[in-house]
Amino acid sequence: MVEYTYLVLRLPRGTTRDVARQIMTEHAEYGGWELDRLRLYPDGSRRIQLRRKIIRQVRTF
Repeated sequence: MVEYTYLVLRLPRGTTRDVARQIMTEHAEYGGWELDRLRLYPDGSRRIQLRRKIIRQVRTF
């Protein structure tokens, strides 16, 4: 079973789509995160949930 770790970003209203895209791109390129969910609220704020796999090392002898 694959396990994930999650990161939640909250962007205030007035944040442009380009700025939100840039923030998500930086997390994806440098942190290995991928988009899990994005919610745009009626007031214009955004909640972005990113995830990445937890890689567990298995001992081999």
